[in-house]
Amino acid sequence: MLLIIRKKADEGVREIVSEDLGGYTKVVVDVRRKILAAGSEVHANGERLLLEDGSDRSDLWGGGIDFATGDIDFESMINGHAKQAKKSCEVLDKKIRRQMKTIINNLLGKKKPL
Repeated sequence: MLLIIRKKADEGVREIVSEDLGGYTKVVVDVRRKILAAGSEVHANGERLLLEDGSDRSDLWGGGIDFATGDIDFESMINGHAKQAKKSCEVLDKKIRRQMKTIINNLLGKKKPL
């Protein structure tokens, strides 16, 4: 199920957004608004949802998170937009990668044990 995540997701939300891909979820991060869309089989659906919600395409970057390992990736067809000069489907800019990782961890990261 595709959702816009605006605040820290609980385990139930993480399960919902990762059900289609077995514990992994594709995400589209709005690095300016610090929100993300998660839960679709294709990044373009998350991009469309965020654009309808008021995001600007130049602020949107695609990737994913594997909830079992916590690994985050930075690859998506939507990443080939003009801000990156269409060099790659992978986010190449280290600053944007750091922003994405922070937002993904803040909104979707698992609770840390006490």
